[in-house]
Amino acid sequence: MGCPCPKHPTRTLPLSQENPHITWFPLNGGTRDLDGHRALVFRNTTTRILARGEPHNSASSHHMTSSVTPEATPQMIEREKRMAQKAVLRPLANRRPELYEEDEYTSSDYEAMMDLYNGTLASIEEGEIVKSVVLEIRDNLVVLDIGFKSEGSIPLEEFKDMPELKVGDEVEVLLEHLEDQEGSVVLSKKKADFMRVWEKIRVAYESDQPVEGVLVKKIKGGVVVDLMGVDAFLPGSQIALRRVPNIDELLGQKYEFKIIKLNKRRRNIVVSRRVILETERAGKREKLMKELQKDQVRKGVVKNITDFGAFIDLGGVDGLLHITDMSWGRIQHPSEMVAIGAELEIKVLDIDWERERISLGLKQLQAYPWKDVAAKYPVGTRVSGKVVSITNYGAFIELEPGIEGLVHISEMSWTRNVRHPSKLVSIGEAIEAVVLKVDPNEEKISLGMKQTEQDPWMVLPLKYPVGTRINGKVRNLTSFGAFVEIEPGIDGLIHISDMSWTKRVQHPSEVVKKGDAVDVVILNIDSDNKRISLGLKQAEEDPWLKIGETYTVGTELKGHVVRLMEKGVVVDVGNDIEGFVPISQLNLTGSTIQSPAEVAWEKMALDLRVLEVDPIHRRIVLSVTNIPEGQERPAEPSKVHTEEGDAIEIPADLSAVIEEIDEA
Repeated sequence: MGCPCPKHPTRTLPLSQENPHITWFPLNGGTRDLDGHRALVFRNTTTRILARGEPHNSASSHHMTSSVTPEATPQMIEREKRMAQKAVLRPLANRRPELYEEDEYTSSDYEAMMDLYNGTLASIEEGEIVKSVVLEIRDNLVVLDIGFKSEGSIPLEEFKDMPELKVGDEVEVLLEHLEDQEGSVVLSKKKADFMRVWEKIRVAYESDQPVEGVLVKKIKGGVVVDLMGVDAFLPGSQIALRRVPNIDELLGQKYEFKIIKLNKRRRNIVVSRRVILETERAGKREKLMKELQKDQVRKGVVKNITDFGAFIDLGGVDGLLHITDMSWGRIQHPSEMVAIGAELEIKVLDIDWERERISLGLKQLQAYPWKDVAAKYPVGTRVSGKVVSITNYGAFIELEPGIEGLVHISEMSWTRNVRHPSKLVSIGEAIEAVVLKVDPNEEKISLGMKQTEQDPWMVLPLKYPVGTRINGKVRNLTSFGAFVEIEPGIDGLIHISDMSWTKRVQHPSEVVKKGDAVDVVILNIDSDNKRISLGLKQAEEDPWLKIGETYTVGTELKGHVVRLMEKGVVVDVGNDIEGFVPISQLNLTGSTIQSPAEVAWEKMALDLRVLEVDPIHRRIVLSVTNIPEGQERPAEPSKVHTEEGDAIEIPADLSAVIEEIDEA
């Protein structure tokens, strides 16, 4: 017979072989052992017992104190109660009939006897931590006895913290349920451990006490911390006083933390290490403020390394050891000098308590390398060193740790035009140089690389005497001349005035081009100033020696205007020969003009007559005899060059000749 109510399934259990089956309806409770027979006993309720064949009222099973319908009489209640008592005691009578007389016990006697029997049973409630004894250890289960009607089991993996577990050991576990679907007790050691740990965490939180934990793994926004087996969250901002560049280095480390947030329902724990560090720093800072002084030498531990230096723990307060104060020599990174965790002896350089900054120095404890450097490296000494830095203006050479010299770009080669020092030297290269200048006060040493070799300019006058004819290549053009390479690294200058005997050259490109091979003559060599003067026209015969014979006075010529001057015009009469027409010889009408531009323009064709030829001063003075017809004057007048401007200055002797001609 069963209860139709789905919330209260019935269970029929044999009390003994001789007794009929009875049906138990659970209201709110669990199972217990009644004198070796399994029965259902419920806490704080009255058990509803029905004999076999008795009709069951499902509604009655839901009442907490009575199993009788509201219409039952007191006599019916007493009779039903008596029948239930007999059914319970009958198994005892079957085993010990001599001790039991069915009619000897009243209801009150029965209840007293049942109270005595129930007192022998353990009082156990769900959700409590109970003690258990290990009965058996299997491959993946541990069977435990908690002193109840049945045993419970827990997965073996929950006993990782008890590697020495054996049969008979006593273990505290959490009683989750008195009975599962299979009638077994549901136990958990993990939850029992959590409840005990949670209680410790709660006490620590409420009393503001620190707890130890281990940084387990990095997650978004922070780190997971193991607090006695319970996971807690450590925000990234609470790891240390300063931002930690590499959190992975801290994983596995054990630290003390303060619990700053606790939520049991969500099992949310937030901890902070920074709070503890700030408290420690405040105490140590106050102590250090009394002890720490400028120029004091103290010991410290390297706490962190950055690109610009290292932070040193002075005992609660951090100081900065800048990279420039680590060594007198040049270093690329602080890790070359210090390592995290290393203990150093450092000097206090400066203290700023308001900004909480302490500057430290390491090199200040070492000997000053620039002392007596002038005696150690006198001018003219040949030294060797390593290139440690290259700039646009030169290369720095390390002579010894802390002492560097500069080889200026102009001191790298006698002959080569060095555009950048990297064309000759490279970082780490060992070179030789000569000390040119020493300035201990400014901590500067000037070095020269080219001084290690003989100056080729000193032998050039012997190698190329004045008048020597050589062939060279035009390397560069300027407004005042052209540079010609005589030999690798040595150039000479052809001035614009030495390019043509007869033509007044306005720009070198009129005569030569870059890359041309030309024959030149050595005019002068200045070894001290590293200058060579070359002549292009001097490589040819001077045509003025024959011009006097070719262009005699009175000779009729044709030419065209190439430049307008203040006192006349320059005309080209052919064969790269130019002559000069004074302003008084321009106007055929005989009237006076103020400027050549009034009657002449560039490229204007003229019929000319030779008035004077002077081969010594290389000049020809001409006059205009006729202006060919059909020439169109340009709309814009030609430019008149001044003697101080961009035109060639008229020699004083030529000016005198012009005046004589004008007077005649």
